[in-house]
Amino acid sequence: MLHMRIGVDVGGTKIEGLALADDGRELTRRRVATPPGDYAAAVAAIVGVVTALETEVGSRGTVGLGTPGAVDPRSGLIKNSNSVALNGRPLAADVGAGLGRDIRIANDADCLALSESVDGAAAGADPVFAAILGTGVGGGIVVRGALVGGPNAIAGEWGHNPLPWPRGDEAPGPACYCGRSGCIETFLSGPGLERAHRERTGRRLSAPEIAAAADEDDGAAATLEEYADRMARALASIINVIDPEVVVLGGGVSNIDYWYERVPQLWERYVFSDAVLTVLARAEHGDSSGVRGAAWLWPLAAQEGGR
Repeated sequence: MLHMRIGVDVGGTKIEGLALADDGRELTRRRVATPPGDYAAAVAAIVGVVTALETEVGSRGTVGLGTPGAVDPRSGLIKNSNSVALNGRPLAADVGAGLGRDIRIANDADCLALSESVDGAAAGADPVFAAILGTGVGGGIVVRGALVGGPNAIAGEWGHNPLPWPRGDEAPGPACYCGRSGCIETFLSGPGLERAHRERTGRRLSAPEIAAAADEDDGAAATLEEYADRMARALASIINVIDPEVVVLGGGVSNIDYWYERVPQLWERYVFSDAVLTVLARAEHGDSSGVRGAAWLWPLAAQEGGR
């Protein structure tokens, strides 16, 4: 029987499942809409996606879930999820009961980090830091091929640290939903980039539109440069602490080419080293990296029997 691993990315609008062979080959995938605000229906949808993948391939696999938020290590319940119907719920246990097997679960940014370190832009690198730059800002850390968790299940959550070395007009910074002001997320999220451009120019443009306009528009160019410097400061603080070999960027804002040349030029001002050898890379698996990382939550040794 073909051994396979299944990853499921549980998002606010979609649930995507992916079946991988042991060598990372994609066997099949399936996507359904997330039932809005209905936890029981979401669990049933996840179980349905996994069942459909296994039926199509004709094999049983291990199952990993990637979710926004994290699992509270004391209770096993989801916390900090922007898919609020999941909060306070034992998602892994309920999906496991529906499928009749153990389930592994991790934050979506952790899944990005694991995916890219296994067979993506950071394959073979150690340590690895991966950042999601999208509606929010998340992060994950992989050391020696394994995710770093921590007693509070928040390793890598750089988005809720303050922006380092703030300038006069950056303090105290925008209010954050976490209750503080000036968090990295408020500056480096997609909405943060768009807000900064609107405040600079009075124009409402999306992040891709700002990037597209930068060659012809001085205001857009200045917005990108300001954002690049903020990212350089934020990532320099990460480099100073964990000294990653590769930093991988994912999420919608990561698709702007400007960052990959400019940010490493700028972070040399802030990193506590004469030379910075850390590489900044775009996620090789793009939007599929999270669901691939969920599949990789199980090691090869766990494949026998799809436990």
